[in-house]
This record gives sequence, C-alpha cells and structure tokens, in this order.
Amino acid sequence: MKIKHVLLATAVTLCFAPPLHAKPFKWTSQGEISTWDIHSQNNALQSGLHANVYESLVYYNSRTFQVEPVLATAWREISPTQMRFTLREGVKFHDGSVMNADDVVYSLNRAMAKTSNFTPFTQGISKVVKVDAKTIDIILVSPNPVLLRQLTELRIMSKAWAEKNKSVEPKDMKGTDETFAHRNAMGTGPYTLESWQPDVRMVFKRNPNWWGKMDGNVTEIVYTPIKSAATRIAALLSGEVDFVLDPTPQDLARLRANPDLKVVDGLENRTIFLGMDQFRDELPGSNVKGKNPLKDLRVRKALYQAIDADTISRNIMRGLGKPTGTLVAPQVAGWTEAVGKRMPYSVDTAKKLLAEAGYPDGFEVDFACPNNRYINDEAICQAVTAMWSRIGVKAKLRTLPLVNYFPMIQRNEASIYMLGWGVPTFDALYSLQSLVRTVGTGGDGNYNVGRYSNQRMDYLVDRIKVETDAPVRSRMLTEALQLSNDTVSHIPLHDQVIPWAMKKNVEMIHRADNRVDMRAVKVN
Repeated sequence: MKIKHVLLATAVTLCFAPPLHAKPFKWTSQGEISTWDIHSQNNALQSGLHANVYESLVYYNSRTFQVEPVLATAWREISPTQMRFTLREGVKFHDGSVMNADDVVYSLNRAMAKTSNFTPFTQGISKVVKVDAKTIDIILVSPNPVLLRQLTELRIMSKAWAEKNKSVEPKDMKGTDETFAHRNAMGTGPYTLESWQPDVRMVFKRNPNWWGKMDGNVTEIVYTPIKSAATRIAALLSGEVDFVLDPTPQDLARLRANPDLKVVDGLENRTIFLGMDQFRDELPGSNVKGKNPLKDLRVRKALYQAIDADTISRNIMRGLGKPTGTLVAPQVAGWTEAVGKRMPYSVDTAKKLLAEAGYPDGFEVDFACPNNRYINDEAICQAVTAMWSRIGVKAKLRTLPLVNYFPMIQRNEASIYMLGWGVPTFDALYSLQSLVRTVGTGGDGNYNVGRYSNQRMDYLVDRIKVETDAPVRSRMLTEALQLSNDTVSHIPLHDQVIPWAMKKNVEMIHRADNRVDMRAVKVN
C-alpha cells in the first residue's frame, strides 16, 4: 500500500441492513483473555474480542481484507511524512460522550507508551497532532507504506474516561498492578461489555447508540472459555453454545457428519514456531555450565532437523497444520515458495551437528509451551520433546495457560518456547520487526524474547520500515526471511489451518486472522 499520492478513502459507512429476528449468540474457545486494556497485551483472541467494544480509525473488511473507514471517514497525504485523517461525525462513547480528536490523539499516544505491547503498530509514527475537533494529523519519521494496515489494530479510548479512572497508561502485563481499564471497558463499538468473570464468562450487549448499521442480528454475546476440548464439543452438540472457534482435529469427522452442524475451514495467517534463548551465557536449569548451547548455529539446526514436521501435521494436527520453513504464512507479503521450504528432517544429520558442536550426548534444556492457545499446542510440544530425545536432548517440558504463559516468556524466563504469530498487517515487516529485530525501542524486538540479534537483519528491517519502492521492498522482505531461515533465528513448525464449528443456523464470515466479526453474525 504505497503512500506516494493522495489517499482519499471513500466516506462509505459500513452499510449493513437492519437486524432481523435478533438473537443471542453463545460461543467458546480454549483461551481466555488477559486484560481489557486495549494497549496492554497483544494477541489475536484478545484483539478480536476487544473489537466488539472498541473501534479503530480503519479496519479490514471481513470479506475482502481491504482497509475500510471506521472512526475515520477519509485520509489524505499532506506530505510523504504527514497523513491527515477526517474523523466520523456523531460517534459517541458508551457513556454518551462524543468522540473527538483529543480522544484519538490520546489513544494513539497511549499505544506508544512504554508499557504498551502495541508499539509494532505505531512504528514510524513521530507524533499525532490535533488539527481541529474532527481532524488529526499523523506525523511520520519517514514514509510508511503500511501505516493504514497498522492502524487497524490501534483502538480508540475516551481520554476523559481514562483520566477519571486513573488508566492513563496501559497496564504493564509483566507486573501485577491493575488499572481500572484492565477489568472495565468503554468504547464506541457495536457492543458494550456487560460483565467479565475471568475463566468463567464474558457478556456483551448490543449498543443501541452505535453509529453504524449491522448486517448481523446478534443482540447479546456470551463468550465462555472452556479449556477441555471434549467439554467444548459437548457444549456444541448439546446446543449449549452456537459456535466453537477451535474444534480439535480428532473431532472434525463427526462434526462434519452431524446434520445439525457445519464446519467451515480456512488457512490462518498464523505460523507456529519455537524460539530459543540466544542471549544468556548460561541457560538456567541446563546441565551445560559456563556456556549456552543455543547460541551455536549447529545446535539450533540440529534441534530443527530432529523435528519431523510431516508426522506432527499428519498425526497430531490431522491436516490442520501445513509444514513451513519460515516465519510467515503464504498470504503475507515477503513469502515465497523458496523461502517457505523446510530444511530436511534427519536424525542422523541432527546427531552429527550436535557432535560437531561438542554435545555428542546431547544436553538438558528448559522447554515451555502454552496449553490453551494454539491447536493441540501441548500435544505438539510433547511430540517435539520425544523427537529431541532421539538425539540426546532432554527437554524439560512445562506447560502453562496463556494468561500466565505470555507474561512469563516476555520476562525471558524460558530457554525454548512455543509461539504462534499472526500477521494483522499481512506484511512480513510486522513479524520481522517484532521477532528478529534486536530488542530496542518503538516496537523493535517486542516479542524477540530469545533476544536473537543479527546486524544484517537489523539493517534490513530498518530499511524495510521506510522503503516505498514496492519491488525493492518486496525483495528485502524475502531476503530478511531467508536470513532468519539461514541463521535459524527460530524453528518454524507449521501454518495453522483453522476449522470453525457451528450450528447449521449460524451464518458468519471466516476470517484469515481467526477473528469473529460480530457485526456480520446471523443466528437464523
């Protein structure tokens, strides 16, 4: 998306027909969110739920994934480093106050705060300036070809509400302190948050004063996190819930055969991989003293080539994981077939590499995984542990629920860890900056929790941030992905294929980012 010429969005509202036969909608997945603070913790399930209540200046159309107007109706380039946004008239927060430029300026600055995990979406922004009550300018450090795609994830909060409730700064997810915005929400979106009992249920009600018109007919949403896969499926079969976001692979055949249900499949823009601590001089809990074996490229290659990704795809994922050799999925700019090719699985090669690195008998290492975030995450890690044991690597596996897992890895407390990374911008810069850029400021390395560092990678990422020549930028994206492959910054496993299971009477749009767009859900 070049920003060379004037960009003027058509001031089209989300033209949805009036709802018919309004209904409640009950749904579930294995995960729970960690906060209602919209700038605090960055993960897809949470952001998808936040979008019911809070809105951004622009958002993706669920059918086309093109950027469309939401709280901004138009935008244009004043200069290559200055974008002007016209705000939508008549938008009110859930408390009845009118949204204005002060709220937008405050919210975008809040997303840039030190405690925010949304800084990858603010990269390249120098400052946000109020022009008048309905106009703001975003001033850029340099031209930014993906600014609009970044803005889809930056939601708007009431400045007055945040100040009144002492929530001016985002909650620090690495700490234990809470703010009012952690457990409460007040946005401009199509639904209001009525209640949240963590690990129990979340209830939303239709916002009667929403500025938009809705295609769907859902008046009440009830989200229930259910960790047990069997219990989730039983809830769908009994009619207790209308929709399961994450049915397990082993249940799909009987769900597809049930005449009262339907399963909709789609390739997610999320890649599952393992990260490794390449920073510490000695790994906690390892029997290797005085050095860190994960700093050795031969060791990282050995761990990679000891994993039989095809077997995991076939036996554990049952086709819901497409093996990959890189950090992004095929829908993401920068991916090529060559860069996505895996190194071959070979136990013999892995053993040889370990011996060359000085570990002929292997070593012990800490291995952490979530147990309720990705499809069969715990089972995958158990399989990887068994595969590594064949080359003498004794991985001490520990699994945690996502609300504890993500703060733990962000505190750099795992030697090897699993992570799944979706790409909301559909541009590899988002992954490269977050995962392999040396940890710094402004979103650089914000999820580089293995603290990988490579001078050439930093140069490429920093160039990509500002490059507006599309062919040149595309080549650099691919070069950076290939450099990640060559240096084994991470161990890629697979791209997730996401099946959604629902009652026959439910209509919804399957999104590549695995989010439920409640504006379009119909219960017939």
